[in-house]
Amino acid sequence: MAEQPRLLDGIPRQGPEPGVGVPAAAPAVARSAPVPPAPGVRERVGRAVWQALAAFTGRALGPHQAAAVRIGFGLVWLAYLLREWPHRRVLYGDLSPWSMPLAERLLAENGAFTVLPWFGGRLWFELVYHLAVLAALAVLLGWRTRASAVLFLVTVLSLQNRDVFLGDGGDNVVHLMAVYLVFTRCAQVWSLDARRPAGRGGVVLWAVLGALLAAAQFGGSAGDALTWTTTSFPYVGWSPLFWGLWAVAGLWWALGRLRPDGEIRAVLDALANMVHNCAMAVIAAEVVLIYATAGWYKVQGSRWQDGTALYYPLHLDYFAPWPWLSGLVGSALLPVFLISYGTVILQVAFPFTLLNRRVKNALLALMMAEHLGIAVVLGLPVFSLAMIAADSVFLPTSVLLWLAARADRLRRWRPAGDAAT
Repeated sequence: MAEQPRLLDGIPRQGPEPGVGVPAAAPAVARSAPVPPAPGVRERVGRAVWQALAAFTGRALGPHQAAAVRIGFGLVWLAYLLREWPHRRVLYGDLSPWSMPLAERLLAENGAFTVLPWFGGRLWFELVYHLAVLAALAVLLGWRTRASAVLFLVTVLSLQNRDVFLGDGGDNVVHLMAVYLVFTRCAQVWSLDARRPAGRGGVVLWAVLGALLAAAQFGGSAGDALTWTTTSFPYVGWSPLFWGLWAVAGLWWALGRLRPDGEIRAVLDALANMVHNCAMAVIAAEVVLIYATAGWYKVQGSRWQDGTALYYPLHLDYFAPWPWLSGLVGSALLPVFLISYGTVILQVAFPFTLLNRRVKNALLALMMAEHLGIAVVLGLPVFSLAMIAADSVFLPTSVLLWLAARADRLRRWRPAGDAAT
């Protein structure tokens, strides 16, 4: 006889009752949302690469460090030009022992760039020298930085390549940084460009510089200085650089007026960020290379090995602006020994301290203090200030902001009598 459906609370149910033939159903358990699997190594690497690329193209990294480098080297070159202003003709002008015909023979061999032989004569030299002073001041203040940085580069190369026998380590650092600053966006903070709105003065300056460049390029006065190619590395002359910078500046201004939110302007902005970040990386690598090579060369020197390297320059008249101070420091043999060994240790260890921020900052402070001591005791202010300006690329942003706040407070400070009036 077929089994009839059973009633449970008035609802017909098919099959046996619980406990008859099958076990009772377990109570339902609430299920949580499924947990996504942890990203694999490939996903994490891809995400990190994408974030790094977005940061590399999305913004200019280290704007405060770039501004510090700009201000530092503008100040160094300006101070040097003003200090040597009474002797400018003997150093680079018509009274120089290294005459212009000798300089032109050397320039024909090494292909160095300088505008001084273009016209010759004292009037042209005076114009270039005082233009160098104005360019250094403009870079220091951050006024029309795109144009002033190029003029800064031109004047630095022109004067230093006029007489290569006058340069030292500080001049070489200024020479290199003048090239790198052209490719940085170093006026985003602490500059007049960051405070003023865009105006028509920029395009007027752009047109004037373009006319002067065209006159030099096609007028025949530049000679072999403005060439499109060279026979040696990098096989590209100065003309593509100057004309390329001039064209990009004009395109930047035009797109900023016509299509400020267009795709082409966005692409140019991303390219400018990439070039800036690459230039900042090159500046940092240059500083590391300077310290690393200097330290390892010192390790091989016998005077540095026995700790007497500092003793000898302290007893030379050339490095004794204050003889009493040099004699006082040179008579203390133990400090001379410790400073000699400490200098080698600091320079050799500096590249490795970049892996630890605190150690790097402490070592950077010691190196800057050492450069200040070199400027005072040995009478090498240009070299010391140039190295301090180059070291500022590694300074933390918090330290730079603290220094800027103190400088601004000092600028606004007034004596009590002046405040009352």
